[in-house]
Amino acid sequence: MFKEAQSKRRQTRVVMVGNVGIGADEPIRVQTMTNTDTLDIQATVDQVLRCVREGSELVRITAPTPKHAKAIGEIKNILIEKYNCDVPLIADIHFLPEAAYEALKWADKIRINPGNLLDKKIQEDANISDDEYEDELKRIEEGLTKFIKALKEAKKPIRIGANHGSLSDRILSKYGDTAEGMVESAMEYLRIFAKNDFHEIIVALKSSDPIMMINANRLLVEKMKEENMDYPIHLGVTEAGNKEDGRAKSTIGIGTLLLDGIGDTIRVSLTEEPEKEIPVCYSILQATRRRITKTEFISCPSCGRTLYNIEEVTNEIKEKMGHLKGVRIAVMGCIVNGLGEMADADFGYVGGAPGKISLYYKKELIKRGVPEKDAIEELISLIKEKGMWVDEKSSNI
Repeated sequence: MFKEAQSKRRQTRVVMVGNVGIGADEPIRVQTMTNTDTLDIQATVDQVLRCVREGSELVRITAPTPKHAKAIGEIKNILIEKYNCDVPLIADIHFLPEAAYEALKWADKIRINPGNLLDKKIQEDANISDDEYEDELKRIEEGLTKFIKALKEAKKPIRIGANHGSLSDRILSKYGDTAEGMVESAMEYLRIFAKNDFHEIIVALKSSDPIMMINANRLLVEKMKEENMDYPIHLGVTEAGNKEDGRAKSTIGIGTLLLDGIGDTIRVSLTEEPEKEIPVCYSILQATRRRITKTEFISCPSCGRTLYNIEEVTNEIKEKMGHLKGVRIAVMGCIVNGLGEMADADFGYVGGAPGKISLYYKKELIKRGVPEKDAIEELISLIKEKGMWVDEKSSNI
């Protein structure tokens, strides 16, 4: 039987991170992570602001030591008091539980990695017995139980983020370098949190391999369902690279799972300035129809029949009309592809004859033979006439 490409979004509980809700019917949230030295307060503040201007709704900041964790408080105060920017800040914790405890005082959410927070270092190929495995898990539970008590007192949520590249030696010794190991790494922690009646949790399973990331998250959803867990999921292909490669890997991994109905917040991890990640996130959400935040453009690749410089015109139309949320505009080179390929568009800009443009509303021809030099302004007038134009808002940050 034919199956729709896009599945219904998986239903979860809502987890509040500062003033931003994640999960259930909340919009799929976009976030990034700073790459400044956290102790360089002003540089980090400036970078957070650039990310927020691009549309980041949460920002993660590394906190390798308690001193770095405390700096998040100063960063947050400056953002609020000087720039009126109350974006939720997430403390990224690895290795040091002391940093996690300090971050509870300042951050809106804590991210911990099960692979390196409490696990002891052992040989990956060591022959660990079931009893030894369970004894080690009990030791981890003791440490986590103490931290969960502090989480409850601080009333802060947590992200349990397991990375394919940082699975503990204990997990690797039993499950190997597999999606099952990634899932079990997170599930062990989830069970301990559930046992202690703490549920303000977001889960993330990331890999630099999009296929591994997809398989792990699909398996995670199955396992959580079996154990009656409904935690939101954060999606990302970690260490994706830069430029076309990084964007392609992220689109495959994140986009595939979004079409499965999986995912409540996303990050595109690029080897570039973090603000450059944000437009890619929104493009993935738009393409998968999970969150519409801008104009949808349909434009043909052009061929010998094209009657004007379609690349130049498309760029100008995008620049002038890219803020019209949810409006679909088709830019077609000639009438051959015009009506058929732009059937779902609200407005059409179609080459009708050399130097002449035809403008459509839905499938109806509204104006024929508009001089090319006037056609873009005429298109704007048509959008206004149909009540679908809004003025572009500027950021006050």
